Amino acid sequence: RRKWGGCWSFATGSWFDAAMNIPFENEFESSPEEYLRAELAREFRHECVNGRLRVREDSSLVHCEIVTALQVALGVHLRTSPCQVFGSNFKVHIRDGDAFWFYYPDMCVVCDQSALQEYYTDSVAVVAEVLSQSTEPIDRIEKFITYRLMPSLHTYILAAQDKREVTVFHRTTGDWSRTILTGDATLSIPELAFSVSLDALYVRTGL
Repeated sequence: RRKWGGCWSFATGSWFDAAMNIPFENEFESSPEEYLRAELAREFRHECVNGRLRVREDSSLVHCEIVTALQVALGVHLRTSPCQVFGSNFKVHIRDGDAFWFYYPDMCVVCDQSALQEYYTDSVAVVAEVLSQSTEPIDRIEKFITYRLMPSLHTYILAAQDKREVTVFHRTTGDWSRTILTGDATLSIPELAFSVSLDALYVRTGL
């Protein structure tokens, strides 16, 4: 993997800042500690992409219905488990050498209690994002490339909000598999012995 300027290039693909639909702010944070201090004082939440700031967009009603359905189902299933479910106000921190990121995923599952800090986690097992027109390229490309730098991550879920469709990326030996679920299919996370139907996830959306 190589990096230069505003571009990260991987063997599996590349993304450029200019291709992203949501612009970065003019502010820059030089360290994770500086970002965390400043974020507490900001009126709006910002994600941090190696020091560069991007405002977190508001969510639609359908977006919230899908996230809530998944979060409740997983929360009930994991209530006696060491794994915990967190919503979109809890940050995920990723590091790769001197580079660092802070994201606010729509939902994540943390199974390593030692990774939990006051405002963020350094380890996630599952991340779920609900797609929108403006965030889809970020969720599909930038965030997936970045999240999978975390060895703990085994499942990355992308749910559409304009149709009944869920894409599941699952870590296999040395690679990632992709499954696209539609209709009345079932979303399964074998590592958590968890499954939920798309009927349940989209029950309040009218899709």
